[in-house]
Amino acid sequence: MMGSTANGSCDPSASRAGAGAVVDKDVDFANYFCTYAYLYHQKEMLADRVRMDAYFNAVFQNKHHFQGKVVLDVGTGSGILAIWCAQAGARKVYAVEATKMADHARLLVKGNNVEDIVEVIEGSMEEVTLPEKVDVIISEWMGYFLLRESMFDSVICARDRWLKPDGAMYPSHARMWMAPIRSGLGDQKMNDLESAMSDWYGFVEETENYYGVNMNILTKPFREEHEKYYLKTSLWSNLHPDQVVGAPIVMKEIDCLTATVDEIRIVNSTFSLPINIDRTRLSALAGWFDVHFRGSKQNPATCEIELTTAPSVENSTHWGQQLFLLHPALRVNEGDELLISFLMCRSKENHRLMNVDLTYELQQPSGKQLPAVNSKFYIE
Repeated sequence: MMGSTANGSCDPSASRAGAGAVVDKDVDFANYFCTYAYLYHQKEMLADRVRMDAYFNAVFQNKHHFQGKVVLDVGTGSGILAIWCAQAGARKVYAVEATKMADHARLLVKGNNVEDIVEVIEGSMEEVTLPEKVDVIISEWMGYFLLRESMFDSVICARDRWLKPDGAMYPSHARMWMAPIRSGLGDQKMNDLESAMSDWYGFVEETENYYGVNMNILTKPFREEHEKYYLKTSLWSNLHPDQVVGAPIVMKEIDCLTATVDEIRIVNSTFSLPINIDRTRLSALAGWFDVHFRGSKQNPATCEIELTTAPSVENSTHWGQQLFLLHPALRVNEGDELLISFLMCRSKENHRLMNVDLTYELQQPSGKQLPAVNSKFYIE
């Protein structure tokens, strides 16, 4: 668990990119927080009805968790969650925001006449000091495939420093899902790669003909660079449920009340994905998440709310799903099984991005197994 001291301070150096690598605060701000300082980015999230409805219903259908209580909103952004907590009857809400979006949040709080309840504090959660412990921590901390951005680290730090022993986390639980899917994106990206290489070969020829310099020694690194971009970087997509060709599985569960940073720094899972559609093409694995608002064992929610980012016809979210393309795509049949070894860890260059090591092999009902394939991906 992230270290806490007697006065509630939390060591910022505990957030690490990799073994022994301390994250530079200024670089981290430049790479991550500055994006959230703009209203256009906040609007994208505020316009996500699935996201908004889940948090709204979680608060207002469980008012007993908020009435007369002290609430901490971690990463308040525009301040809307803090405002809802006040409207639900909170006695005091501390709304912590690391960026200049805090100025906009103060305006919104005042414009909604809850400035006597909501106190907006500009600063990083690891360094902010509150005058009291809180009954509830609420935060919208989830990134692509749940853990990209590593914002949950700050929520864990806030929990360890400021949440009362019988306090509640909103959300209280999270799960990471994976499923086999069919998609034409793999072919499209392969075509993009070959187009880029064709352009490169023309460039090499022209450079030698016109300027007398042979650039061909750079062909291999150029291709590797573009393979990473086109084939090995996970893709954002909003999938149709019909694209899922096998039963989804939960590959990781998180209890927000007890999870530690060490527990989420690396996701290591081995599982199988049964194929349930005959004569189809398996072209990618898709990852998504859901979170639940259940309250706590001592004080459970009256109405449990779920926020899911699963493939949907009408309820897509700005998170979408993350696609890991399989090259080459596999021809599969009902009854086949995909055996998966999945390892996700934080990038050493930027702890808010993720590296994935994925090994998969197809097992047929006859017992025949195709050779295992290992691929590396980047969630950027």
